[in-house]
Amino acid sequence: MAPPPSSWWGSEEQRGTPVVVKMDNPYSLVEIDGPGMPPSDKARGKNAKQFTWVLLLRAHRAVGCVAWLAGGFWGVLGAVNRRVRRSRDADDEPDAEASGRGRVMLRFLRAFLLLSLAMLAFETVAHLKGWQFPQHLMPGNLQELEEQLQHLPEHLRHLPENLRQLPDHLRVPERQEIQGWLHRAYVAWLEFRVDYIAWAIQKLSTFCILLFMVQSVDRIVQCLACFWIKIRGIKPRIPASAGGKPRGGTTGRKRVDDVENGDADDDRYFPMVLVQMPMCNEKEVYETSISHVCQMDWPRDRLLIQVLDDSDDEVCQMLIKAEVTKWSQRGVNVIYRHRLSRTGYKAGNLKSAMACDYVKDYEFVAIFDADFQPNPDFLKLTVPHFKENPELGLVQARWSFVNKDENLLTRLQNINLCFHFEVEQQVNGVYLNFFGFNGTAGVWRIKALEDSGGWMERTTVEDMDIAVRAHLNGWKFIFLNDVKVLCELPESYEAYRKQQHRWHSGPMQLFRLCIPTVFRSKIPFWKKANLVMLFFLLRKLVLPFYSFTLFCVILPLTMFVPEAELPIWVICYIPVLMSILNILPAPKSFPFIIPYLLFENTMSVTKFNAMVSGLFQLGSSYEWIVTKKAGRTSSASDILALAEADAHAHAPAPAAKLVRGVSEGGLQEWGRLREQEAAEWANKEDAAAALAAAAAPATPKKSSNKAKKPPNRIFKKELALACLLLTAATRSLLSKQGLHFYFLLFQGVTFLAVGLDLIGEQVS
Repeated sequence: MAPPPSSWWGSEEQRGTPVVVKMDNPYSLVEIDGPGMPPSDKARGKNAKQFTWVLLLRAHRAVGCVAWLAGGFWGVLGAVNRRVRRSRDADDEPDAEASGRGRVMLRFLRAFLLLSLAMLAFETVAHLKGWQFPQHLMPGNLQELEEQLQHLPEHLRHLPENLRQLPDHLRVPERQEIQGWLHRAYVAWLEFRVDYIAWAIQKLSTFCILLFMVQSVDRIVQCLACFWIKIRGIKPRIPASAGGKPRGGTTGRKRVDDVENGDADDDRYFPMVLVQMPMCNEKEVYETSISHVCQMDWPRDRLLIQVLDDSDDEVCQMLIKAEVTKWSQRGVNVIYRHRLSRTGYKAGNLKSAMACDYVKDYEFVAIFDADFQPNPDFLKLTVPHFKENPELGLVQARWSFVNKDENLLTRLQNINLCFHFEVEQQVNGVYLNFFGFNGTAGVWRIKALEDSGGWMERTTVEDMDIAVRAHLNGWKFIFLNDVKVLCELPESYEAYRKQQHRWHSGPMQLFRLCIPTVFRSKIPFWKKANLVMLFFLLRKLVLPFYSFTLFCVILPLTMFVPEAELPIWVICYIPVLMSILNILPAPKSFPFIIPYLLFENTMSVTKFNAMVSGLFQLGSSYEWIVTKKAGRTSSASDILALAEADAHAHAPAPAAKLVRGVSEGGLQEWGRLREQEAAEWANKEDAAAALAAAAAPATPKKSSNKAKKPPNRIFKKELALACLLLTAATRSLLSKQGLHFYFLLFQGVTFLAVGLDLIGEQVS
C-alpha cells in the first residue's frame, strides 16, 4: 500500500485552515485547534486574509458563471437570428403557413402563447405578494365553507379570526390588501377559474385520458399477438407445389433448381409479371432503382418493366430515358412511359399504365417507388404465395432502410416504421388477412385490382384506398416480414413533415368517402367494426387527437389552472411504457427512447393539423408533394448482407446465386457508364450544369452531400409551442410541481430544436 501523500516529503502537510464563522455583529473568525497549526495572532490574521480571498474567489466564479450564461444566451439568440436569415434566403416550396394550411392553428398557438405569458406575469406578482390560496380555501369553496360554519358553536363561527391563526403559507390577505384593484382582479380570476375553466379542462382531460387508455390497450394486445407469432413461428409459407417446403419430408430443392435452369415444363411456376416504377423528378434515385429492378431473377420472356415517369424536368426525363435504353439494349424487357400532364398524381400514373392493351397478358403486377432497391430474388419469394390461393390479392414485403443511422431524425423514423411492420402489419396479416397497402414493395393480382375498381384519384393515399376496396370485395392479404426491400428515409424535417401530412390527411379523407360503402358491403359485421373502429378511428384519428390535445394543450393549461391537475401516470408512466413497447422491434434504438417519446409528441402538431385537414376537406387535403430523396445507395456489402439474411430465412441456396449481377464490378461499370453519359452531354451548354450534379459516382461521398445541403428553415408552429411549453414550465415552478416542470422543459426544448430544424443535422 502506498504511503499517504503527506509522508512523501518527510513531514505532514496541513491542507487548508479549518475555521468557524460566527454570524454575530460584528462578524468574527475562530480557529479550530489542530495538529500543525501555529497558535499565534499572526496566523489568525493570515487565516482571515485567506477567508477573504476565498470569498473573492467564489464571487469571481459566480460572476464568471453569470457571464457564461449571458454569453450562451447571446449565442443562442445569434444562432436563431442566423437561422431566420437563412430560412428567408432559402428557395422553399409553399409550406403550411405560406399556403394557408396552418394559419388557423398558428394564430391559435400565438394567442395561447400571449395569454400564457400574461398569466405567468399575473401569477408571479400574486406569488410575490403572497396571494396564493390553499386548495380548500379557493374563492369558489368559501361560500360552502361559510355554510358549514353555521352549524358550529358561536365561538367557532368567526371565519376571519380563525383563518388568521393559520400558518403563513395559508394566509388570507388582509382587508387593506383586498381593497386593491389588482387583488380584486386576482380574486375574480380565481372564482372564474374554479367555476368555469377548471371544470371544462377536467372534462376534456378525462375524455382524452379515456382515449389514451383505449389506444394503449390496443397497442398492448398487438404486442402480445406479435410475441405469440414469434413464439409459435407463425408465418406465411410457399406451397410445396410452387417450390416451397414439401409436406412429405423430401426436399423440393431439385424442382426449384430445375425451374431456375429453365428445365421445368410447368409454366405456372413463373407466371407473367408486370413491374411498375412510378417516379417524378427524382434524379437522385432513379438509376439505382432501375438497376436493381432490371436485375431481378425472373425469366425475361415472362417479365415486363414499366418506368412510369411523371417528371416535368426535361433533363430528368432524358436521364431516365437513357437509363431505360441502356438496360433495354442488354436484353431486359423495359419500356419508358411519360405523361404530358400529372393528373391524379401517382394514382393517375398507375391507372394510365394499367390501361395499356398488353397488360391483359399479365397476371400479377409488382410496384416499386423510385427509391426502392429490391433483391434479385424478390419475385421468387413473393409470387409463389399466389399459387393454389385464388383468394389472395396482395403480397406485401417489408421495408429496410439504407440511411437509418444518418441522423437523429432517421433513427426515430426507423423506430416508428419497425413497429408498423413488425407489429401492426404482421399481426393484422396473420389474424385478419388485411392491412393497409404500403404503396410499394408489393405484388398485386391484377384481377383483384380490376375487381376492386382499379386505381382511383380521389385521395392522396391511393394505396390505402385500393386496399380497403379489395378487402370489402373479399380479397385476402399476406405480409412477409422476412422479405425486405431497401429504401430511403427522409433526412430533413421539412420532407418528413410533408410526408406525414399526406399520410395522415389522406386516411381521413378516405374515411369520409368510403364509410357508406363499408356499411353496404357484404363482409361480416366484425370486419366492418374492425375497419371503422380500429383501422380508421382509433389508429388514424384518435392517436393524433389525444396526443396533441393532452400533451400540447391540456398539460400547459393545468399549470395555470392547478385545480385541473393531470395525474403523474398519464404524463410519465404510461407514455414511457408505450414507448418501450414501440421500441421493442428495434432493440438497438433503446438509447433513443426519451428522444423518441418527446419527438412523437412534437409530431402530433403536424399529424393533428393533417387529420383535421382531411376530415373537413380543407384545401391541403389533396396536396401531393414528392418526398425529397438524398440518393443514398446501398453498397455491394449491403446487398450481400441482405441477400444472405434472406437466403438463410427462406432457402439453403448459395448466397452467390441470390446476388447475380450485383457485384463491385457491376457497380464500377455503372459508374463508368454514368461518366460517359456526362461527357456526351457536357458539350451542350444548357444541360451541362444539371448533368454535372446528376453524374456523381455510384457510391456518393458524404462530403458531396454536405456541400449540397440546403439552408435550414424555421417552423413557426413548433417555435410557438416551444415558447408555450417553456412558459408553462416556468409557471410550474410556482406550484412546486417537479415532474411536470421537467417534462414541460424537455418537451419545450424538443419543440425548439425541431422548430429551428436541428433534428435533421448529420451525425458525425
